[in-house]
This record gives sequence, structure tokens and C-alpha cells, in this order.
Amino acid sequence: MSNVYNHRQMVPSAPLSSRVTELLDALRTEYDSLNQEASNMRLFKDEYEQRTMFMPSANSNDLCHVVTSQINEIQAVQQNLYELERAHHKTRQQYEEEIMRLRRELEARGGPPVTPSPFLQQAPQQPPHQAPPPQQQPHQAPVPMSQPHSAGMAHGPGMYAGMPPSSAAHGGPNGAGMAHGQPMGEPHPNAYMGPPAQYAPGGGVAVNAHGQPMTPQQQATALKDRKPVITPTQGLPPPPQGLPAQPQAGPAQMGSRQTPTQPPRSVAMVPAARGPVVNNQLADIDLDTVPNNLKREGADWFVVYNQKTPRTLNIENVYTLEHKSVVCCVKFSNDGKFLATGCNRVTQIWNVATGANECVLEDEAAMRATDLYIRAVCFSPDGKYLVTGAEDKQIRIWDIQKRAIRHVLAGHDQDIYSLDFSPDGSMILSGSGDRTVRLWNLESGKEVCKFTIDDMGPRDAGVTSVAFSPNGKLVAASSLDKMIRLWEVSSGHLLQRLDGHKDSVYAVAFSPDGQSLLSGSLDKTLRIWDLGRFGSNSRSNDTVTCRSTLLGHKDFVLSVAYSPDGNWIVSGSKDRGVQFWDPRTSQTQCMLQGHKNSVISVALSPTQMYFATGSGDCRARIWSYETLPTPM
Repeated sequence: MSNVYNHRQMVPSAPLSSRVTELLDALRTEYDSLNQEASNMRLFKDEYEQRTMFMPSANSNDLCHVVTSQINEIQAVQQNLYELERAHHKTRQQYEEEIMRLRRELEARGGPPVTPSPFLQQAPQQPPHQAPPPQQQPHQAPVPMSQPHSAGMAHGPGMYAGMPPSSAAHGGPNGAGMAHGQPMGEPHPNAYMGPPAQYAPGGGVAVNAHGQPMTPQQQATALKDRKPVITPTQGLPPPPQGLPAQPQAGPAQMGSRQTPTQPPRSVAMVPAARGPVVNNQLADIDLDTVPNNLKREGADWFVVYNQKTPRTLNIENVYTLEHKSVVCCVKFSNDGKFLATGCNRVTQIWNVATGANECVLEDEAAMRATDLYIRAVCFSPDGKYLVTGAEDKQIRIWDIQKRAIRHVLAGHDQDIYSLDFSPDGSMILSGSGDRTVRLWNLESGKEVCKFTIDDMGPRDAGVTSVAFSPNGKLVAASSLDKMIRLWEVSSGHLLQRLDGHKDSVYAVAFSPDGQSLLSGSLDKTLRIWDLGRFGSNSRSNDTVTCRSTLLGHKDFVLSVAYSPDGNWIVSGSKDRGVQFWDPRTSQTQCMLQGHKNSVISVALSPTQMYFATGSGDCRARIWSYETLPTPM
């Protein structure tokens, strides 16, 4: 499923306030003025000594009195300098503490670890030296003044040491490269998607973020990395980290159907899962220590297999598809012959058999003043149409053969992060940061139904991923508020809220048999949910339960998918890895490292043993996976 990771970097805006800037300028001006005054005094003293060198001794007492007066004046100037230095020291410390607070807040949203500044590392902080009290010594010779006036000041790095320029950008997760980030350099849940922070719902990041991980501004106003974020998380870009709540006044009228925004009956909430937690830390394995039969290496990629389970898969790189920007989403056509990728402004369709670029789809009417990342793509079941969702809140239905837009669907108030087709191909499902999931009629381009998340009050609940069940009766949506929701398509009723993840949920996918739901989260875990009576077989048990929690990724889980036969789960993460899991045992089979940035999107071919990955490194890659005849 496509998701919301924000690929853009989370760059906190922490400029000096105008008041602090004025104070620093005043300090600098006063210091220069006093230094100039001291220099003038030195010149005056030298000139005075030359004039009085041959004066009669009778005037010696007057001379001593004048010199003593000048010494006292100079000491007063020094005292003023010490006071200015103390004021500067205090202002600088306050500024550094504010910077550290902002950096800690950024780290909490998925940014890089905080590194204390050199100024704050001085331990313990000592106030500037106190000026010595003026001493009345009328009979002593004048104090030599050959040294610079500033020599009496506390020694240290320069006047503005430890105060970074206000224009310097602070690090953040790359959303897709978060990230947040970042899709963010290294993505963002904005980022976010990181890019798609987030980056993005941010996690981090935001996730950009889309990973797509997000900048703090994006996280506060819209979900773009923390994937995000969504600023990916912000990722990926920061995305990223939430989206503004979109309160609904009441039921929305859509054509002939009225869909309640609040179900008329109580809706059960599935509590935190009690299923087993399976820890598979392949991401921490040193490749050099792995036996040859448990690893596979390519020119710029490698696979590590789990030593605790038999090796039953072999993975190979088939094609590397270069792009000019972050790849936010990948999706195969239903016949498996084509792969669609979404990046900045353009959607491309590739021939899976040859790796050739078949066509480039770009809306020439779209504004060119800013970036316009394509966050989601989806082929119609018959392969005639390709639907794209972007940051401009619009859904475009492309006629692939004509290379032309058939419909533009407008209605969402925030970025489009996920799309899916109904099994019969008549309906399009969309999820947006505006807290809504919408159904659209493919032929007419009209909105048919709207599912609104308004059951969590002020909590941010931007939608990150949506999916149709295999029988088309259910809709699942994940959101930034850590929840997964199930709706009934025919009635529009909210059936269940699944609560268990500890951070924003970025991806959902139904199992091919419709009995299970898979989710991936910024809490670095995947969860497999048993749908019970809501599954395709309508088993008698009434509640949805979490069958298992899969732990193995080192960073945000940005995308998840099932293989067509249901034997494998595939997940992509901000840790740049792709992992294959066995849903029956909850064990990971292997971990693939083949990208230099967050893996924002994963997809499996419906007809062949291929899977694709999209990343913040501006690459999409097609891989093959095959079952070994004899386990190793």
C-alpha cells in the first residue's frame, strides 16, 4: 500500500528573536566604542608623558594626581566591559539552552541524536571574571597600557562563539529522506513520507514524514518529511507531525446516500494486542560473520537469511529504474506486466519484462511553482486506467492508452496518501490527511461515500493508508492516531477500531483470503490481526484480535504487503531494509539491503514472483524471489 512518509528534511526554524539580535548588536557596538575610547586614552597618556617629562619637580604632585585620575577612569571603563561581558554570557547561555530544547524536541520526533554545543559543554559554567576594585595609589607610576584593552576579559572562543548562525540548518531525519528527515536525503515519515517526514505522518517523521517522516510547519498544518516526516518522521521526510483536525459539523450528504460521521451504535475498540511478540533482529547482523549459505551478495545489495529458520527463498535483483527525484510509491498492474512509480510531478509506467520505460504521465496544467509529489498510484483491475494521488489534494484518472486525464477528482482538503481499487474495478478508494476516506465512481468521477474519522476529538487522525478487502465488503484505513479502522462499504458504518500500535500506523494490507489484516507502524513493528467474524469466512468469533507482533526493523515501518499466495509478508522500512516474514510462524526469512535511503514503498506482482521497492535514493528496483526446491 502507498503511504504518507514525508521525504523532506525536518528543518526546525529557530531564528534569533529580534530582541536578542538587538541586544547582541548593542553589546558589540558598546564594546567597539569602549575599545576605541581606551585606545584614545593610551594616545593621550603617551602625549602627556612626553610633555611633562621635563617639567620641574615642584609639579610632580599635580602630575601624580592627574595620572591617578586617568587610572581610575580606565578602571571604570574595564568594569563596564566586565559587566557587558556578563550580560553577553547570560544572553548566549539562554540562546544555547533554547537551541538545545528545540533539538531535543526534534529528536523526540525522529530527528538525529542531540549533540550538546561546545558552549553548553563547558562544565561548570563560570561567570566572567570580576573586575578588581579600584585602588587609590597616588604615588605609583601609571600602569603600562601597551596591551590591548580587551586583555583583561575572560579568555575563550570569540565573542559569538557557541552561537550558530541563524541561517544554519539543523539536521533532521531524511525523508525518503523522515528521512524525516525526509521524500527526505535520508527519509520522513513528512516525514514523513519521507516524503513522501514526516516524514510524514511524522514519526518520527513524520514522518515525511512520506517517508515520506516533515518540517515542523508541515507537521502542524499538513502531512508533508517523518512519511510521513509526513516532516517523512519525518521521515524518510520528517514527514511529520500531524495534520490539522478537520471537525465535521454533522452527517455528510453524498448523492443519494447519507453516510453517518458517527456510527449510531457503539463501536468496539480492540485493545492492545495480547498476541506473541516475535523478535527477529536481522538488521543487527554483521555480514562478514554470516556463513556463505546464509547470505547473498550483489554489486550494490545483499541479503541476510535468518539462521534460526530454514532458508527457503532466493532473491535476485532484476532491474534498477533510475528517477530524478524520490520514488514515493510503486504498484504492479493486475496482469503483472507493468509497474507504475510516482515521484515529483510525474508518474512513470515500466515494462516489467524488459525494464523499459513505457510512458511518462504528467499533468501539464498543474502548477509548477513548487514540488508536486505523486504519493499514490493504482492500476484499475482491467489495466485501462491508472489513478494517481498527489500533494495538490487531487486524484487524477489517466487513460493509459491515450496518455490523457479522464477525470480529476476534487474534494479532499489535504494531500492524497493512498489509493485502492475495488475488486470489481467500479470504485476508487482514497485516503487523505484531512481525516477522511472517500469512495469515488470510476465512470462518473463522482464521490459516492465518505468515511470520516471524528471519533477521537482533537487528536490528529490523518489517514495514511487504505485498502479494500478481497471481497470488496470492507474498507481498512490506518491513521496518525495509532489506530486502524474498519468500515462496512454497503452501510458506511464504522465496525471496529483496532488499538495496539504505540505510534502512527503507516500501512495496512488485507491477506489474500480476507481473514487477516496486516499493519506497519512508526513503532518499528508489524502486526497481524485476525478479523474474526469480519473476515471473508465470517467465523463466529465476534472480536478482532492481534495474532502476533513482528519486531525486527530498526526504524519506522513504512510499507507492507502480502504475496499473492499469502505465504509471505514483505515490509519496507526507514532502516533502508526490506524483510520477508512467514505469517504462519511470524519468523523473518531474510533481510534485503538494496537502497541507500528509506524504503518508502513495496509491492508484489499479482502474477509473477517479482516484487518492487521505491526509495528516497531516487531509485525503484524490481526483484525476483523464488522458492528453493530444497531448504538450506
